[in-house]
Amino acid sequence: MSDEKEIDYSLANPDTLTKYRVAAGISEKVLAAVSKLCVAGEKVVTICQKGDKLIEEELAKVYRGKQSLKGFSHPTTVSPASYVTPYTPLATDAAEANIELQAGEPVKIQLGAQIDGFGSIVCDTVIVQSKDQADDVVTGRTADLILATYYANELLLRLMIPPGLLSSGSDEDKAKATAVKAPTQTKITSLLDKVAKTYECNLVESTTSWLFERNEIEGKKKIVIAPAEGTKGEGTPEVGEVWGVEIGMSLGSGKVKTLDQRATLLRRTTNTYILKSQNARKTLSTVQNKFGHFPFSLRQLEEEGGDTKYKVGVIEGVRQGVLRQYELVGDKDSSPVARLLTTLAITKNGISKLGAPPALDLSKFQSDKKITDEEILKILEQPLSKNKSKSKAKKKKPAKKADKGGDEAESDDE
Repeated sequence: MSDEKEIDYSLANPDTLTKYRVAAGISEKVLAAVSKLCVAGEKVVTICQKGDKLIEEELAKVYRGKQSLKGFSHPTTVSPASYVTPYTPLATDAAEANIELQAGEPVKIQLGAQIDGFGSIVCDTVIVQSKDQADDVVTGRTADLILATYYANELLLRLMIPPGLLSSGSDEDKAKATAVKAPTQTKITSLLDKVAKTYECNLVESTTSWLFERNEIEGKKKIVIAPAEGTKGEGTPEVGEVWGVEIGMSLGSGKVKTLDQRATLLRRTTNTYILKSQNARKTLSTVQNKFGHFPFSLRQLEEEGGDTKYKVGVIEGVRQGVLRQYELVGDKDSSPVARLLTTLAITKNGISKLGAPPALDLSKFQSDKKITDEEILKILEQPLSKNKSKSKAKKKKPAKKADKGGDEAESDDE
């Protein structure tokens, strides 16, 4: 135990960043594969099962023979159009197991891997295509939703950069930039809301970005966008931190409601309690050994245990506070919702993505709406890191790719 306390788990330790990046590579690779599975008529539960299998296969390829624990930082979830939170149905529930994706609906895919407790979670929104349909240009309200989400996310990523971190010029100029206060969470919501309103959308209430730590995806700091009554964020981003940054956008009011479906996504809490039943203790042991303190699906417990006795253990675990269940939440108006989630590190050079949705091909989304607010456009023009613009200036080909929706394309509003 004394040796473990001496280990530096901060980003100052190169091993920490390496583990995050290995986890990110797995998360992004599986996200790309699962996105291709999301076609009309496919069952959500089948896609989730295939995604989890892919994560396990990729994890088996890394850190082989080493003591580092590895596993899921988030199970594969596929949320239909109006669902806000991650959805992972049960194979044993006939109604849930038969839910199929519909052509044209925006679905949210969220998943993640972790190495030694350093988790990378990613979420992307994809438009479901028919099996025989070409990847056509998206127009109308669906395009508005995707573009609003994209630009709001690009804006939010830049608002995560501590003031003055990327400043240049004289020492006096840098000192002035550093002295500027970070935007308040009220200001962040206000700026993001301008983007939403440009595309006639609304921010999803209480969308939360969390500080990530080792074995923890809901740290001491959080940024709450469009907070509901009684909720608020805490803290500001700083150098040396890892965050899970999330944006949610709705074609409806942005208000949410708890859906009348069972909660199938759970997580081990830090609370300790000696559970009374043998089934509950066995269930908790399985959770601890396979998932640690990261989220897991009841479906994964089904496949792990092979019987239904785990359900009794889960009920007791939730009742005693050693397990937390995430209620399934949807848009109050049952309107389509889009979400993006990026895991990032804040370094002395700016933002370093440790797992992100793929760059959006802006040429495939057409809208008659356009951002004109000068304050927002100015922020969107800023780079995410110090060295990115230099490296792209030397290489012309990557710069051309960025014009199609990369980090440098955010000022090309469409």
